[in-house]
Amino acid sequence: MPATHIRRWKTLALSTSAVLVGLTLPTVAATPASATTTAYDSTYYKNAVGKTGTTLKSSLHTIISSQTKISYSAVWNALKVTDQDPNNSSNVILLYSGVSRSKSLNGGDVGDWNREHTWAKSHGDFGEVTGPGTDLHHLRPADVQVNSIRGNLDFDNGGSTVTNGGGSLVDSDSFQPRAADRGDVARMILYMAVRYEGDDGFADLEPNEKVGNGSNPYMGKLSVLKAWNEADPPSAFEEKRNQAIYDTYQHNRNPFIDHPEWVEAIW
Repeated sequence: MPATHIRRWKTLALSTSAVLVGLTLPTVAATPASATTTAYDSTYYKNAVGKTGTTLKSSLHTIISSQTKISYSAVWNALKVTDQDPNNSSNVILLYSGVSRSKSLNGGDVGDWNREHTWAKSHGDFGEVTGPGTDLHHLRPADVQVNSIRGNLDFDNGGSTVTNGGGSLVDSDSFQPRAADRGDVARMILYMAVRYEGDDGFADLEPNEKVGNGSNPYMGKLSVLKAWNEADPPSAFEEKRNQAIYDTYQHNRNPFIDHPEWVEAIW
């Protein structure tokens, strides 16, 4: 069963009609997230609770590195479960656009959805290899064309409206998701930075304050991701997704969905 959390909940926008198109987030620092408690604090997170900084990051790395890995082809069916539309079991909710689309429309054509690597696979050059390339905690269904527009861009505020992007913005060196997905993106990126520390044959992934990181194993901008985490707290959809990955697929959790205040505690 999903853990019970004490936190502010966001409302999941299930269609583009519910999105505030063009909404931008101020760059000022937000109030730190309130402390949360979960049913996993005395078990799964017991070696992390109460720690801060690099000690907390190291403890979480050890905890979440114990996972069952899946193949890239298996990601298709997994996403049909983890990202299922709560109002239509035949559909998935697409990242960035918020559109509800038929599960059967997975593929590479216009009108399809495909597998978006939120941490762009070129940032660290891990491709689609089992491990970071197939980690469900940062893989989400996305519209083929919107996914292509995002490409491997870093995350930052500002830009021009993305066609059919639900209010997402893009410029030459960065991408800003729609308001309802900004916190999700931040927590996925920071999960990857904790999970992949260069000790398992893959690159040491880290957030930084740059855009245009290219093939380097970095993703920016950290200050913006932190603000997004504060402004857009974990939703019931995000929590249910985390639970499904834990229960059914990888058997590890995204700690920043359970404890969004740990973002500030580490960075």
